[in-house]
Amino acid sequence: MKRSYIAEVLKKKRGRVLLKGWVHDTRKLGKICFLLLRDLTGIIQVTAHIDKQDKNVFNLIKKVNRESILELKGKTVKNGKAPGGVEIFPDKIKLLSKAQSSLPVDVSDFSKTELPKRLDYRFLDFHRRKVQAIFKVQSVISMSFREYFYSKGFLEMQPPSIISSASEGGTDLFPVKYFEKSAFLAQSPQLYKQMLACSMEKVFLLTPVWRAEKHNTPRHLNESRQMDIETAFSGQKEVMKQLEKAVQFIVKKVLEKCKQELEILKLKLKVPKAKYLSYDETVKILRMRYGEDLSPEDEKKLGKKFPDTIVFIHSWPAKLKPFYIMPKDENEKSKLSEGFDAIYQGIEISSGGQRIHIPELLEKRIKAKGLNVKNFKSYVDSFRFGAPKHSGWSVGLERFTQALLGLENIREACFFPRDRDRLVP
Repeated sequence: MKRSYIAEVLKKKRGRVLLKGWVHDTRKLGKICFLLLRDLTGIIQVTAHIDKQDKNVFNLIKKVNRESILELKGKTVKNGKAPGGVEIFPDKIKLLSKAQSSLPVDVSDFSKTELPKRLDYRFLDFHRRKVQAIFKVQSVISMSFREYFYSKGFLEMQPPSIISSASEGGTDLFPVKYFEKSAFLAQSPQLYKQMLACSMEKVFLLTPVWRAEKHNTPRHLNESRQMDIETAFSGQKEVMKQLEKAVQFIVKKVLEKCKQELEILKLKLKVPKAKYLSYDETVKILRMRYGEDLSPEDEKKLGKKFPDTIVFIHSWPAKLKPFYIMPKDENEKSKLSEGFDAIYQGIEISSGGQRIHIPELLEKRIKAKGLNVKNFKSYVDSFRFGAPKHSGWSVGLERFTQALLGLENIREACFFPRDRDRLVP
């Protein structure tokens, strides 16, 4: 008999089935035992009566530990009081894997185990329906991101994860031993996606990045995944619009494909609107000091003021943006830049803008940021042979998941988070 999944059984409601899954819960009432069986698609009730089922079947259901794995064959029957309106009367049950009677963390729907301990036992934390729901949604996010940009004629690229120097300046890189040379884990695919966009016009990618920043906050990781695009013949306005449409497409797909997961997470999502503000306008709205970056508190204020909205803050002061961001209107003396940030649900989910494609101007900006031009020679030289105007952005996959689902800590949106203190599991 072919294995059935619980979601399929709940829809059909009748017939004989073969199921495999985890023991979600058990309950004993005299001569009757109830067991909730869980697989990736849902939960179903298994009912055994001492006078109607084989004694071995009854005794196994009566004694089996939670999170043990079972294989069972049985008959499905409609029951309005059972979860999903269906229960199973088992004929045969096989214990495939026994779980210890005492679990190190609570994996129930009402778990109060603190996040650090849950992460210590992440392999077991994945048994929780809420955790599974988060990553099912995240899977749809990454799939929809790819779907959207494939449909727009973009090429997917795979950038190197080992680099010879900083991509964005600064010293917060992880060194690695690379034969006789010095090398680092990539802090960004920035320079490589630019070089490719200047030949292939429209590229996107989903790639891991590493930043050796010694922070320890609920919104930062030292290893994360980025969803990036880069496109030729465009400025910051065009790529902001692409980000707006991409996020709206992704949220629509989540609403379409993740109804059960959103119900488990008790979320009611809306497809976001977009609001465009200059940096100057943002300073006035938040009453912040000009020339400063937005703090997490500022981002939260924008989220409250513009709920269910992607807030695009453009035309930032050049000194606050990386060396590769183009000065306003390609005027090298401008104090403003063609760079932007995007705030969603009170969290910055993206930054981007138009890049500098003029080698001489790029060298000046590298020096102005206190960096060594020699370390960027191949990057700068790539723009000497016919480089068009181009722009792009980056969205952190875990950060976006955190914002979309309203998670308190970004580590909940990462399968195996890496931060300053955590290297295992």
